[in-house]
Amino acid sequence: MIVARGDKMKKIGKIFVLSLIALLINGCGNKTVFDTTYTFRCALVRENDGSVSKYNISNWTDYEGEQIQIKFDTGETRLINSVNVELSTYECSEIE
Repeated sequence: MIVARGDKMKKIGKIFVLSLIALLINGCGNKTVFDTTYTFRCALVRENDGSVSKYNISNWTDYEGEQIQIKFDTGETRLINSVNVELSTYECSEIE
């Protein structure tokens, strides 16, 4: 079977584009490409003294760096480095 040169180039081009897309998606490592979770209920915050505190979240904002601004249900608002906080979809009472 003889394949026309143009058809072969189109096939190679499609394979290249699909491979490139797969590499780009997988190349993000630990970063979620399509973030679907926007509702968090509890924040586990590492305090300055090294202890970990639980806070109920009323609102939060993710900045494109390493910082997260969290407003707790107590009315307190903090700007926290993402290294020092873990956000959870569980209620704080459900976390040990």
